[in-house]
Amino acid sequence: MLYIAHTAGVPAEERQDFWQDVVSSAFVPLEAVFPTKRFEGKLRSTSLGPLDVIDVDTTAHQARRTPRLVSAAPSDSLKLGLFVKGRGRLEQDGRQAVVGTGEMAVYDTDRPYWLDFDEPTRMVVLLFPRTMLGLPHDRVDEVTGRSIPSAGGLGALVAPFLLRLAAQLDDVEVRDGARLAGNVVDLVATMLADRLDLPPADPDAARRAMLLRITSYIEGHLGDPALDPARIAAAHHISTRYLHKLFSAESTTVAAWIRTRRLERCVRDLRDPLQAARPVSAIGAQWGFPDASHFSRLFKAAYGLSPRDYRSAVGDH
Repeated sequence: MLYIAHTAGVPAEERQDFWQDVVSSAFVPLEAVFPTKRFEGKLRSTSLGPLDVIDVDTTAHQARRTPRLVSAAPSDSLKLGLFVKGRGRLEQDGRQAVVGTGEMAVYDTDRPYWLDFDEPTRMVVLLFPRTMLGLPHDRVDEVTGRSIPSAGGLGALVAPFLLRLAAQLDDVEVRDGARLAGNVVDLVATMLADRLDLPPADPDAARRAMLLRITSYIEGHLGDPALDPARIAAAHHISTRYLHKLFSAESTTVAAWIRTRRLERCVRDLRDPLQAARPVSAIGAQWGFPDASHFSRLFKAAYGLSPRDYRSAVGDH
């Protein structure tokens, strides 16, 4: 379920208390400090089983996880934050790091930390149980309070995926949440293991992480009619044979996955009253079906009605 909180409409004199309650509920209990009373913030979050995904956009402030709060409300969780806009100064375990736009940082909620945002900042944050990571605790402690670049290595794959995940919070199916959570944390664990020069805790984690990267890539290119296995394999530097093997392990095929996701996007748009006047063929073309007749046949095979009849049936309810 998507949770949204916004300071718009909250009286200025109440915003600071309001925001401290918001972030303490969405993350872990925190102490918020504001340089001025003119604070603005917006937060969107959803839970995918044990994983919380939070998209937060704010003006300048500080967030502190004090020793008192750690003692009063331990959580045994880790946070991975991607700075989408702005920058922040993070301190934990005696280390300080300035984390800039496009960079990431890991921090442990069961040890004190503080984040200082001295300018408008947007972050996408993952909050998950430490045990999900499957890496030695003492080694994970080596990366807390440090900046993780996303310009190269596995960071260059994790950051775009987190952005896409945040953009699709409304579309995530609850029934898929637990499985998606495991895949997301696998991807993070693979990135951290690479930085720490550790083998993955779970030998199968690398395969799941690769599949997650591939399906994320597919999501971002559904509207391209030229999307095919050869292009997907080339983009991930693997053979088409291995690509097909990955999807076979999920009891599906690459083509079936692409077709299903495209049709699901079309269904969403056909059900949208704001797009009621939009031609059915335009919706199909947007999601990779440039041939209207072919689109209609595939849609009817999947849903038992043509796209036009489906839209009419939805509108009648």
